[in-house]
Amino acid sequence: MRISLAHKRFDLRGGAEWVLYQTARGLQERGHEVHLFCQAFHAAPPPGVIAHRVPGLSWPRTARLLTFSLWAPRFIAKYGCDVVMSFDRMMRQDIFRSGGGPHKTFIQKMMARGGLWRQLWYRISPYHRLALFIEKHQVSSSGSRKIIALCRQVKQEFIDAYAIPEEKIVVVYNGVDNERFHPRLRPDARKRVRAELGIPADRPIVLFVGTGFRRKGLDRLLRLWREHEMPGMYLVIVGNDARLTSYRNQHSRKDVIFTGARVDVEEFYGAAEVLVLPSVQEGFGNVVLEAYAAGLPVVTVAGVGAAEVVEGELKLGLVNDPDDPTELKNKILRVLDPASWEMLSHKARKVAEKYTWSAYLDGVEKVLYEHCRRPAPLPLAKKQSR
Repeated sequence: MRISLAHKRFDLRGGAEWVLYQTARGLQERGHEVHLFCQAFHAAPPPGVIAHRVPGLSWPRTARLLTFSLWAPRFIAKYGCDVVMSFDRMMRQDIFRSGGGPHKTFIQKMMARGGLWRQLWYRISPYHRLALFIEKHQVSSSGSRKIIALCRQVKQEFIDAYAIPEEKIVVVYNGVDNERFHPRLRPDARKRVRAELGIPADRPIVLFVGTGFRRKGLDRLLRLWREHEMPGMYLVIVGNDARLTSYRNQHSRKDVIFTGARVDVEEFYGAAEVLVLPSVQEGFGNVVLEAYAAGLPVVTVAGVGAAEVVEGELKLGLVNDPDDPTELKNKILRVLDPASWEMLSHKARKVAEKYTWSAYLDGVEKVLYEHCRRPAPLPLAKKQSR
């Protein structure tokens, strides 16, 4: 197949961007001709993948969103690809892979948590109004033929938000690199990260990884340190946010460390004792699988994103009311208990081993063939495993 993959930005930092990279690389290694269409490239594409820079305005973000959503489909059409798969908001594509669930649902959840001014902002913001307009068209029959959801929760959110027929949405779970993220890396990573950040060897590290701090629930976690509920523990925040400088100024203290976005995030999983992701809204949260692959127990929100892959004893880390600081604190302390930590670490790794990029690519490739403009090779089910 001649496949088009589209996203405003190509990067190795960020969950959706990393999935795009793995998709492009994996499909190219399976013998497909893969074309990347992006407005900006902050990393080199995988070997053999053909990159195209989509023209558009880079600032402000509303103009960037508008120009990409309108111009990218027209630009892509010039190259005669067999199937077009978008990882971003576009007015027209064959397959839309949603990386974060409906924007409509995101706004509803953020408005429910905000005060009057924040609710007003979401109602009048040109960016959010435009995003909702594009999304409504994107999920319609004229905007896309199929939607790939990251998990069952995201599928249901699209059905509830836009009355989309269930058969139009297929769930394909993300994979995780079980070699890049591995428990055997822990001893060396622990030494390197602690030396870099100045954290004593005997102090536990609570890790947060994510972009978009408010949506990922970082404020819920910072409250525990602000109110001195977690003495002797360090909170390390890996990721980016438009208000990163403001967060750093507001929470300037020795035991709260903001690293910014990092391409070596596996080092931080190896150094920490627990990952905490108390999200307000989450498409999936691939950091949960990455932490599990590294043998790192996780505290996250029940019923949100990757919580649906949590099983067995690992459910000890599920929080029912993340706005209750006492419950969040107790869940973190429960997971950190030395009597259960090794068992949880072992169970976490076992769960991660079920979610491979090969399985993810099998699911994506099946959808691509179903909506390709050329017939699939037969018999598709008898392909050699890669």
